[in-house]
Amino acid sequence: MPQIKVLQSQFLCAASKLEHCPPMHLPEVVFLGRSNVGKSTLINKVLQQKIAKSSATPGKTQSAIFFETAWQLTHQTLKFHCIDLPGFGYAKVSKSLQQEWRVFLCDLLKSRTSIKLFLHLVDARHPNLAIDQEVMHFLDQLISPTQQVRQIYTKFDKLNANQQHALWHKSPNFLATCLKPTGLSAKFGSLEAIQRAIIEGLFGIKADENA
Repeated sequence: MPQIKVLQSQFLCAASKLEHCPPMHLPEVVFLGRSNVGKSTLINKVLQQKIAKSSATPGKTQSAIFFETAWQLTHQTLKFHCIDLPGFGYAKVSKSLQQEWRVFLCDLLKSRTSIKLFLHLVDARHPNLAIDQEVMHFLDQLISPTQQVRQIYTKFDKLNANQQHALWHKSPNFLATCLKPTGLSAKFGSLEAIQRAIIEGLFGIKADENA
């Protein structure tokens, strides 16, 4: 496969209102998932920089965080935005404030036509939580024909071999994150597999590992 090289990554802004979001001049990938699922860890690995920070209080950060990154694939330079959405399912705030966040996030996702890919992070140990099912239903209703959704199972290496295979048979198009990839997790849990999925989803380029 052609080597993917991260040239640079930088923080752009934290937005809690649509007017605070950056211009839509680049394709965008959205990272979303419930609190403590490992979003910040994954973003830092993908961008190869400790740029995304976890809140000390799960669910307290309620802004959409925008990053800009440039990757090199063969002789092409690919620039795009990563959007880190607030973790859901934990916030201990008033219902009125929660409703404000929901309205903003819904408006954000509907209005940004530059979003081409949603990466929904799910804890592999708890793949069928109601809150994740609700998110998938929401995305199914939201996305346009030009957008894609991919699930990434975090903590995949915490499963035994039988559990890994069962999850794979149920969701053959999945990606995973692992600290020490082995077996199935080595195939689906590599950083390169996730980076390839992002490039394909944003630019339509198949960075095939056998190329």
